[in-house]
Parts: sequence; C-alpha cells; structure tokens
Amino acid sequence: MNKRYRLKTPAKIILAALTVALITALWLCLRSRGEIYTNADFGIPDYISERDRDGDGIDDQSDILAGAKAYVATKPIYKSAYYSGGYPDDGFGVCTDVVAQAMRSAGYDLMELVSADIERHRGDYGDDVGDKNIDFRRVRNLLVYFRRTAKALTLDVHDIAEWQGGDIVVFEGHIGIVSDRRNRDGVAYVIHHGGETQKEYEQDILEGRDDIVGHFRVG
Repeated sequence: MNKRYRLKTPAKIILAALTVALITALWLCLRSRGEIYTNADFGIPDYISERDRDGDGIDDQSDILAGAKAYVATKPIYKSAYYSGGYPDDGFGVCTDVVAQAMRSAGYDLMELVSADIERHRGDYGDDVGDKNIDFRRVRNLLVYFRRTAKALTLDVHDIAEWQGGDIVVFEGHIGIVSDRRNRDGVAYVIHHGGETQKEYEQDILEGRDDIVGHFRVG
C-alpha cells in the first residue's frame, strides 16, 4: 500500500501543477481578450478610404493610422517649443504633432495646408495667426481647419461603428488620432500625446472625456 501511494503522489502533484498553470494561462488570456478588441469583434467593417494622396498603394485612412502609430513608437517627449521648420526634429513634441506626423505619412503637409487655408479664410481663425511654423501646431486652428476641410462625424462615442482607426478627434485644448483598438464595449482607443506624465500613447480615454468638440475623417 505504501509503495502504491508513493508512486501516485508525484503524478498527482504534477497534474495539480499543470491544472493550475492551465487555469492561470486561460485567465490571463481571457483578461487580455477582455481589454482590447478590434472592429472584427463587433462585426464592424474597417473603413477604407477611396483616396491615396501619396500614391503608395495604401489608402489615406490606413496611412494616417499607421503614421500615428509609427510616430508614437519613437516615444516623443512632451515639450511645447517653437521650431523654425515647423515640424519638431529633436524627439520632442505635443499633441498636435501626432496628427501632423500621421497626416504627413499619408502625403498631407498640414503646415502648408493650414497656412494656405488661413490665407483664404483668415477671418475664421482669429487674429493670432500668420506664422505657418506654429499655426498648424495649435489645436484651435486645427479645429477650424478640419471643420472646413474634413468630413464631420458623430461625437457620440457609443455609436461605435462611426469611430474608425485613422479618424481625428478634437477635445477642448487637445487632439489625437482614433485607434483601431477598442475596449470591451467597443469604444475606440485614442493615439495621443497629452503630457509629461502620460504612461502610454494609445489609451482608452473617450468615455472619460466630456469635452469632445470634433470628430473628423480626412480620407
């Protein structure tokens, strides 16, 4: 009896350990699955733009999304500063630079585009404009520009099918690119750069904001 008991005990211990490991792995998998979703999880088709401004074979919407992700992957440090060439070139930046760099990757030079629009419609922008190196890096100017040139979309974050990766979202004094990642309710994440203490560049923030003033699609 003792011999048979000694033979079974190690097997039971191993089986118990494997069971615990399997349950833990399954729990972690389900937990991860519950935090990040995509369009496919909600039966939402990906929006594909009919435009390809830079002629690279990738539509503008996809280009803008990829450009935003590529820019924040460089881990820019938050700092507001003036650059004579407009675009920061030293690893620093602010929220508007996420949008400018994302659009730049799709063939849109936001510095030149905003400057040209200010020349044509100066009265819409107010008095504090006229330097193209900084005008396109101010949220208030981008809000005016996108209202004039882009397709305006719903501000209801729970109308989830209308929020697509590559869209632009504007808050009071802040701006970002809508991500293709979603939370468990289908609400989209935002790719943005909000300050020095921000831990991640792609975050689930839409439901926690009550100051959304614009939601636009360029392509």
